[in-house]
Amino acid sequence: MAKARALDRRRKSIRNIRKITRTMELISTATFRRAMDRALSAGAYAERLAELVGNLSRSGLAPRHPLLEQRPEPRGAALLVLSSNRGLCGGYNGGVLRLAALRWKELRSEFENLRLEVAGKRGVAGLRFRGIDPDRTFTHFEDRPRLDEVEVLAKGYLEAFGAGGLDRLEIVYTKFESLSRQSAVSETLLPIGGADRGEGEEEELAGESGYEFLPSAESILAEIVPMSFRVRLFKCFLDAAVSEQVARMLAMKAATENADQIIAHLTMTYNRARQGQITNELLEVISGAEAQNK
Repeated sequence: MAKARALDRRRKSIRNIRKITRTMELISTATFRRAMDRALSAGAYAERLAELVGNLSRSGLAPRHPLLEQRPEPRGAALLVLSSNRGLCGGYNGGVLRLAALRWKELRSEFENLRLEVAGKRGVAGLRFRGIDPDRTFTHFEDRPRLDEVEVLAKGYLEAFGAGGLDRLEIVYTKFESLSRQSAVSETLLPIGGADRGEGEEEELAGESGYEFLPSAESILAEIVPMSFRVRLFKCFLDAAVSEQVARMLAMKAATENADQIIAHLTMTYNRARQGQITNELLEVISGAEAQNK
């Protein structure tokens, strides 16, 4: 009877674990849908701003903006890593940390002054385990990052870049492409790329602009370029949040399915053990009755 009881206790324990994983799967599914809507909206806005910045910089009417210029001798850089505060999300953090450790080693050979900034408790612990100690950590970003929270970071980066203390800002995060595809990527946010051209190209494209700038291209560029950076940084945080929820949703779904299989196996084993015990008890009763009849 002891074996059947042990199997039954284990089966009840697995059922309790299944309830937890199933609940977490449902919560992640609901959170993912809201986060995906935010990421898609911000993505469309960021793409439109980037297109506008490109048109302005290629128009031949706008001057060079400091955020668009590649510095000839860059010395200071910052590497921002986006991870999660909580676990149980499969290999989400592992992919980001591997790429972050690789980029950290590569950037150290390129820049004299390199700062490492990490968002998320898992990223901080993972990099410290690899022997890399972050210069600055952020643990207040949750499943739904807010624009005002990211705005504080963006303002600091813009001020540092404008003062000359920062020549490049690179970010490592998980980019959301679709429900079935999320990948850890490294992107350069400062200086803003994709708009640097030679003088000959600018003259060639000067007549292709279909825009009329009011009050002036200079004032519009001064407003749009920093805004483009802020929105792009916010989009990275939103992508990371969506990818985290997808990874947790899939991990909890797999855990729930594994729990179902274990429960089915334990139920079958329990039934066999119980059946064997009942058979032994019947044999003992029959043997006792026959002994009394003799």
